[in-house]
Amino acid sequence: MDFNALYHANFKLLDDAVSDWSTLVKHLADLKKDAEDNLHKAANGADWAGVNAQVSKQFIGKTAGEFGDAHTQATTIYKILLDTRDELKTFHQQLTDAVSRGQKKNLTVVDAGGGKFTVMGNTRPDWGSDPSGNKSATNQKDVDDLRDEIQGILSKATESDNSAKDVLTAIVDQARMGFSDASYTDRDSAAAAVKEADELAKLAKKNIDDLSVKDFDRLNAGLKKYHDDPLFSERFAKDLGPDKTLSFWANVSDPQVAWDVNHERRDQLGELQKNLGLTLATASQSDTADMTEWKRRMVDIGDQEVGGKRGGLLGFQVMSNLMRVGDYDDDFMKQYGKSLMETERKFTHDGKHTAWQRMGFSPYLNHMKGDSGFDPLSGYLKGLSNNPGAATDFFNDDFIPKDGDHKNAVSNFKYLFEDRHWPHESNSDLSRGESTDGRNNLASALEAAATGHPAGEQPTADTPTHTPGQAKLFESIVSSISDDNGRLTDHGYMSDSIGQIASEYLPDIDRAMTDVDQHPEKGDADDRAAWDRIQKLYPVQGAEAELDRREATRFLFAVGQDPKGYAAVEVGQKNYMGKLMEYHLNPDLPESERPHHDLELTVRDIGRHSGQVSGTLAMGRNEAVAGPAEAEDKDFDHSVAQWKNFISGTVGTGVGVGTSFIASPAVGAGVGGAAGTGTSMMLEELFKDAEGDAKEKAGPKMGENWQFGNANNMKYTRKAAFDTATAYHIANTDDVASWAEDSSSKGFLEGGNYMQQVGPELITDI
Repeated sequence: MDFNALYHANFKLLDDAVSDWSTLVKHLADLKKDAEDNLHKAANGADWAGVNAQVSKQFIGKTAGEFGDAHTQATTIYKILLDTRDELKTFHQQLTDAVSRGQKKNLTVVDAGGGKFTVMGNTRPDWGSDPSGNKSATNQKDVDDLRDEIQGILSKATESDNSAKDVLTAIVDQARMGFSDASYTDRDSAAAAVKEADELAKLAKKNIDDLSVKDFDRLNAGLKKYHDDPLFSERFAKDLGPDKTLSFWANVSDPQVAWDVNHERRDQLGELQKNLGLTLATASQSDTADMTEWKRRMVDIGDQEVGGKRGGLLGFQVMSNLMRVGDYDDDFMKQYGKSLMETERKFTHDGKHTAWQRMGFSPYLNHMKGDSGFDPLSGYLKGLSNNPGAATDFFNDDFIPKDGDHKNAVSNFKYLFEDRHWPHESNSDLSRGESTDGRNNLASALEAAATGHPAGEQPTADTPTHTPGQAKLFESIVSSISDDNGRLTDHGYMSDSIGQIASEYLPDIDRAMTDVDQHPEKGDADDRAAWDRIQKLYPVQGAEAELDRREATRFLFAVGQDPKGYAAVEVGQKNYMGKLMEYHLNPDLPESERPHHDLELTVRDIGRHSGQVSGTLAMGRNEAVAGPAEAEDKDFDHSVAQWKNFISGTVGTGVGVGTSFIASPAVGAGVGGAAGTGTSMMLEELFKDAEGDAKEKAGPKMGENWQFGNANNMKYTRKAAFDTATAYHIANTDDVASWAEDSSSKGFLEGGNYMQQVGPELITDI
């Protein structure tokens, strides 16, 4: 900031800009509200079908979100401009006052060009001498004081102007398309984030021998505070760089290299790993040229040795452990995964051998509890569990393409789920026992990939409907587990994720239970009519998963052998059954959408196929209790009861239904509609019974348990039908309830009998 620019500043243009941005913020606030209340909510409530269900709804949701981001970015820019304008006006006034005071002391400030200035005193013959006889002594001090004061004002004005330019540029550069969601209340907070990023990156770039415990503490605290800040994260990652990022974590997590830090702060290494990972995840979302190059370089050096002091570690091994938390950029995750699997293929000789086996002297790279972090697939798969889009593409991608001796391509899913020789892993917290994190992270990644939302979460109205890639993956999961039951039952800890996946494909599973030909194009008219009825009975939004009844049954039997897997599907199926009753019993449902003109046939079909699912699950539950797993019956009831916490007394859109079936509000059967209490009351009774049974010391014997399960199945189905029919004022309410009850019992028994036919070798005692 030069003297003339500030002294003669005209703030009209800046005032106009601040005013315009203020107006824009107000308009965008209105647009944001309209987009959310009208556009977004209307899209979520619409009865989408076909391509619209996969593309239009998601596009509208993203578009509505852009209005929110635009408002956030405009608000931030307005506040930064406002702060800067007010500060510059203050500095302008301070400069004007300083010059005026100088003039009263006969001092003149002259612009010297190039942003410089000169303070000159006016020596006059009538000035008196000071006691020492030096006529200019007092005047020179005044000159120096005024010069220093003006220089201080200009320096602060320059800092204000430059910091505003830096943060505004950084905010605008964050998103190559659309708007950034970086939000700051003022210019100083944004500038402070950038400054802190520079200082912390400088600490992380230190020689590991010079990194003190105090440095460690400051790094950890700073990353914890700012890891969600887009400007901070991008600046920190850029300053540190990919190579230094890897060498830093390789060194700081190794007790033989960073002894002091590990000795004093061993318990906090996991927190630093988490905070660093979250920071890099936020940074990866930036579209700046620097971060684009950062991501490219990180992928390129994945198969190269990092600059760790001890050596012997590859980039993939280190970086994958920093991916365990946070939402990394999807494109980066995809490219990283492709390169990682190329390295896996090379190291394992096309999957024939084990790779990444940690030796006793090797360092632990994961300090967040769990596996040692030596196998890069474990950390990467954990990262994929937070990135549904990248996860779907990854599992459907080829591990070994179709060429040469390979007549059929081997997908990443098949390789990891069926063929991989997983290395033996110990726990990083040095607890006894082998770590199962690798396969467990695989299950979590599959959950994200098949459902379209992060693992461990429930779908919402914003969760996109199933895509062809997701449906294809679910088909592969069902087929694989059906083919070899042990792929799941030998690793029961994976069942919670697999059960959640199944609960979100219940319309597809129920369709399979009907055993109706899903490709009747070449069949006769009766075949086509039957399939048309099934499509109406179990409407599916988005892509369909085509399942074989035999495979679906064997799959459910495997899932049902784990308490968490059983609970996810059983609660989901009961919820889905209730919603189907609400949908099809609604008298306002258009005739063209009814599977049968006869209400009794519709109710019986719903009850029967729901009973088949529950009966198959019950077979799996009995196998777990009676078989070698030695599970306790009360464990299953306890897991069922826990689902009450997920729905908090109300029926969410996704519990057991996912986004495959959301009834049209046009017929009033949406969540919270007139008949909503039917499903809610039925589930409340289910949870109440489960809570009571879970407290019992021992469950009933096998034969009694089977009959008990069938009785409960009948009770819940009857209640859902009765309460729904009552809510819709259907005259023959008792008949509707009896139809549902009778058919659900038959379906339950059919499910068990059919499982005995298609999987007798899997059942301990038939």
